Amino acid sequence: MRDAWIHYQHTDIPKLSKAERRKSLRDILPYIWEYRGRVLLALFSLMIAKVASVGVPLVLKHIVDALAVTQPMTAVLPLGLLMGYGALRLTNVLFSELRDVIFVRVRCHAMRQLSNNVLTHLHNLSLRFHLERQTGAISADLERGTRSVSSILNYLVFTILPTIVEFLLIGLIFFTGYDSKFVILTFAIVIIYVAFTVAVTEWRMEFRHTMNALESKANMQAIDSLVNYETVKAFGNETFETKRYDTTLQGWEDAAVKSQTSMSALNFGQSAIIAIGITFIMVLASDGVVQGEMSLGDLVLINTLLLQLFIPLNFLGVVYRSVKYALVDMQLIFNLLDKHAEIVDAPNARQLDVGEGEITFDAVSFHYQVERNILQQISFTVPAGHKVAVVGASGAGKSTLARLLFRFYDVTDGSIKINGQDIRTVTQASLRAAVGIVPQDTVLFNDTIYYNIAYARPQATREEVFAAATLANIHHFIETLPKGYETVVGERGLKLSGGEKQRVAIARAVLKKPKILIFDEATSSLDSQSEQAIQVALAEVATHHTTLVIAHRLSTIVDAEQILVMEHGKIIERGTHAELLNLDGAYAHLWKLQQEEN
Repeated sequence: MRDAWIHYQHTDIPKLSKAERRKSLRDILPYIWEYRGRVLLALFSLMIAKVASVGVPLVLKHIVDALAVTQPMTAVLPLGLLMGYGALRLTNVLFSELRDVIFVRVRCHAMRQLSNNVLTHLHNLSLRFHLERQTGAISADLERGTRSVSSILNYLVFTILPTIVEFLLIGLIFFTGYDSKFVILTFAIVIIYVAFTVAVTEWRMEFRHTMNALESKANMQAIDSLVNYETVKAFGNETFETKRYDTTLQGWEDAAVKSQTSMSALNFGQSAIIAIGITFIMVLASDGVVQGEMSLGDLVLINTLLLQLFIPLNFLGVVYRSVKYALVDMQLIFNLLDKHAEIVDAPNARQLDVGEGEITFDAVSFHYQVERNILQQISFTVPAGHKVAVVGASGAGKSTLARLLFRFYDVTDGSIKINGQDIRTVTQASLRAAVGIVPQDTVLFNDTIYYNIAYARPQATREEVFAAATLANIHHFIETLPKGYETVVGERGLKLSGGEKQRVAIARAVLKKPKILIFDEATSSLDSQSEQAIQVALAEVATHHTTLVIAHRLSTIVDAEQILVMEHGKIIERGTHAELLNLDGAYAHLWKLQQEEN
């Protein structure tokens, strides 16, 4: 056996019960059921290919017997048998390739369907899940899970089933044509071989686990040090990072040596079992020839069938280990699909009638964990076409209002209504279509500026995209770039400054044309000049919209019809800018501090 260096990120393989393994295999069935006709045709091709494969040694036996005469000069060329020999070989190759061609559609479609289902399911899961998840781990699980489906289907159709079919056909030939001792010995050799392979593979898996864990750790350390290149250089820690990396690689090296050594022991043990077993059977067969009980062709047939049987068994260790990995990977992906969405549409949910877009928070309370309240009895109304601002220290619960309005979470108590409709009674799609947001931290797709603005409404015309960019005070800047709107912004928009990303987000919100707008500290990343220019644009945009502004800079919300001051999840003050200054409370104190900073 020659081990394939297949890399997996697992640090260990969880033990799956028989029920879990059966469930994993059952979960594959819906993904291949659509092409069940192809599966049956592929299995039929497999059977024909294996019958032809086993038939080759049978014809070879008769060829040898026909030529093995006492006087070679009197032998007749068995042309028909030779033609049959060639035809069987050709049939084996033809139907093997036909099986591959037929089955590839099943395998690739299953991978595609599973990938789509998982991505759709991930988008349907709640924000809570996505805040707690590890993006890299989810990405790796998705990749490995879909690949595991392909691996198991490949192993079943191309390795396991062909070997079983061939084993049964060879057993049938031995049972019907020869002494029972050949069948018994063959079965005994196969059982000893399988038991030895499974036992040694289980033992050496620990070395592979260690290797994979340390390889993942080394990769993480290398990437982490390169991502933080400036920090490493600033503290002069190049040598420290190299030593840390090398220490991990030293452990990987030791585990790799043990893995290779154990693999060589496995290879030798397998070869020894095969060699001893075949030799013993060949001694019996040769004795049969000497005794006149068997022909020379029988000897050739037995030798060829045994070699034909044991060649695929050489890969049993790889198949066994890979199937175990694949079942675990597949179980991970199906476990992910089993996670229930926290926020779902009500059974009778209807489309939101946004009307003029009036928003009402009625005694809203909310917590992420029971022991920590985020919002407590919050009540306020944003009249249609009006602008209400929310201010307060970090952690006061301001941004949570926006998340609840989008229904990323459901309120713990109370209700949120738009145009008199509880948002829990309408469809999420219609709710989110009616609300636009400019977030504090703008994350862009690793695509062009045009793509990122048009993402709000992909069917928008170029003129509409340009108009939205102009309103966000970024059109002129984009036009000065060498590639203009086709400039790629980089991963998470890192090629743009904070202010530029913010203006792209504003343009995107404008293009969406929602009835309700949320500005979550939308100008926090802008310089004073850009902030003043965008404030004019935002004021124009908000004129015909119901607007909720979450602000840190009080100077940006002095024109709000109502300002809410939050502290520890409660509204402690409310009123216009002038009223709150006259109140001389928390808002007036915050205003004074910011004026002094300015």
